[in-house]
Amino acid sequence: MGCAPMPRTDTASRRIAAPPDAIYRAFVDPGALMAWLPPEGMTGRTLLFEPWEGGRYRIALIHEGEGRGKTDARTDISAGRFLALVPGRRIVQSVIFESGDPRYAGEMTVSWSLDPAAGGTNVTVTAENVPPGISAEDHAAGLASSLENLARFVA
Repeated sequence: MGCAPMPRTDTASRRIAAPPDAIYRAFVDPGALMAWLPPEGMTGRTLLFEPWEGGRYRIALIHEGEGRGKTDARTDISAGRFLALVPGRRIVQSVIFESGDPRYAGEMTVSWSLDPAAGGTNVTVTAENVPPGISAEDHAAGLASSLENLARFVA
């Protein structure tokens, strides 16, 4: 009888040269979100977007070229709810991947903290209960890429 893996938490942060309110607006506007959230090598589209506390969302991230999708060969579809939306301060969401692969099962909680700092905002993203199918290295690269895209988007 094997032991279940311990839940994993991944985090990434970056100082972005924009005020917290601008970053928050880039998150709660579906067009803006799909412009910066997809990591390098991916594009995205919103399938459902209700940007209020308790509101639902569903997004598709599509791998360009050969991918390793969670939902199908090239696509990652995730859905969830906005658990907390505090303008200019914090976004907390649940994330469930639509996948038949048990390595991506479970509900992840992703928190985005926006802390005012000299010259901009410290943005920290914390993902709790990361599914074991997402390697720590791939997740770190994806989070860093999204934060870099966000910095360019709000510049």
